[in-house]
Amino acid sequence: MKRRRGVIPPSSPESPSLFDAHAASPTSDARSYEASFADVYEELGEAFPGASAGSAIAVSTLTQTVKDVVEGAFVPLWVRGEISDFKSHRNGHWYFCLRDRVSQIKCVVWSRDQRGIPAAPDDGMQVAALGQLGVYASRGEMQLTIRRIEADGDGLWRKALELTRVRLEADGLLAASRKRALPRYPRRIAFVTSASGAALRDVIAVLRRRAPGVELVVSHAAVQGESAPLEICAALDRVYRWGGAELVIVGRGGGSREDLWAFNDERVARALAASPVPTISAVGHEVDVTLCDLVADLRAATPSAAAETAVPSRDEMLLGIAGHRRRLVDSIEDRIAQPRARALDASRQLVDAVSRRLTDRQAALATAAGRLHALSPLATLDRGYAVARRMDGRRLASVHDVAEGERFSLRLRDGQVDATASAIHPSSSVAQ
Repeated sequence: MKRRRGVIPPSSPESPSLFDAHAASPTSDARSYEASFADVYEELGEAFPGASAGSAIAVSTLTQTVKDVVEGAFVPLWVRGEISDFKSHRNGHWYFCLRDRVSQIKCVVWSRDQRGIPAAPDDGMQVAALGQLGVYASRGEMQLTIRRIEADGDGLWRKALELTRVRLEADGLLAASRKRALPRYPRRIAFVTSASGAALRDVIAVLRRRAPGVELVVSHAAVQGESAPLEICAALDRVYRWGGAELVIVGRGGGSREDLWAFNDERVARALAASPVPTISAVGHEVDVTLCDLVADLRAATPSAAAETAVPSRDEMLLGIAGHRRRLVDSIEDRIAQPRARALDASRQLVDAVSRRLTDRQAALATAAGRLHALSPLATLDRGYAVARRMDGRRLASVHDVAEGERFSLRLRDGQVDATASAIHPSSSVAQ
C-alpha cells in the first residue's frame, strides 16, 4: 500500500494501524505496548511514519492529522454544560469552556457566527451548544467551534433584551415625556409590515369597516429571520423620506420568540424612535412586549387593535359631532346667560337706587310741603281766619282801605262770602 508521508493510513485487515494495535490489546494482555509496537514495526518496517526515530513526523503534521481525523469523525453536535472562563477578545471572538462535574472542553465562537446568538453567555450559565468538534492545530488542543447557544430557560434572550433596553433608556428613548399624541383624524397611514402577512389583511379589514376614506400605504419588509432588522429599518426610512404619512404603524402577527425578535433589535427600535410622526407598535399578541412597543408613542396589543386605535369609526365621529354641538350650544347659552344675568342684576340695582332716590325726594318734598303748608294762608283759613278782598280782587289789609257801604268779599276756609261795610271801626291799639 502506498502511504502519504506524514499521514497515518486508515486501518484495514491487511494493514493494521497504530490505533488498531493499541486498541486490540486489553490491559490484561501480557504483551506490553512496546511489544505491540514492535509487531507493527516488524510488519511495516521503517517506512511507516513515526515507526522509528529516522521516520519521526513533525508536530504540525501530527496535530494536523489529528485535526483531520477528529473533524472528519464527528458531525456537529449539541453539547450540554456550564459556561466557565468566558472571555471576549478584542477581535470579536468569544472563548470559554464548557464543563460538567468531571470534564471540560475549550470552546470558541467566531464573530461571524454570533449573529444567531442573542447575547454573550455568562459564567455559570447552563447551556446547550451546537458545535463542530475540532483541533486547534497550532497548540494541539481539542476545541468545540460553537455556532448556536441555547441557555436553559430564556437566559440569553432576556439578557440581550435587558442590555438593549438599558442602552435605549440611557438615551432617553423610553421616557414617557417624549410620547406624542396620535392624530385624531388621520387621512393617510403608513404600515411597515410584510405585504403577504395576515397582519396587513386584518388592518385593511378594520379600516374598511371603521374609516373607508383613510388611505393606507404599505412599506414592505420581512418581519422575521436574519434579514428582518435591516429590512424593517429600510422600510421605515422609505416612509420618512416620503413624508406623506400622518401616522406610522409597525408590526406583525403573533409568533415564537425567535419570530418576533427582529422587533427587539436595537437598530429597529432606534429607527422607530426617530420617526417624525407619531407611531404605533403592534407586534404579536397581547402578551408579547418588544422594545419597539417601549419606544413607540403607543403600544397596541395586536395589529387589529392598532387600526382601531388609529382611526375612529363613523358612529364614533357622529357621536363626537353631536357632543361638540351640545357643548357649543351650551357654551353659547352660557355666554348669553351671563350678560343677561348681569343686565338683570344691574336693572334691579338701578330700580332700587331710583326707588331710594324717589323715596328720599318724596320725604324731602313732604317735609317742605309741610313747612309751606304751615306758612300758607289756606292753613290760616283752616284755623278760622278770613281774607278780605275788594270786588276787583285787591286784598284789604286795613280798615282804612274800606269805605262805608262799600262791597267786598270774605275768603273763608270753605268758600267766599260777599259783604257790605255797614260801619267801620278802626282799632284803638293800632297806631295811626
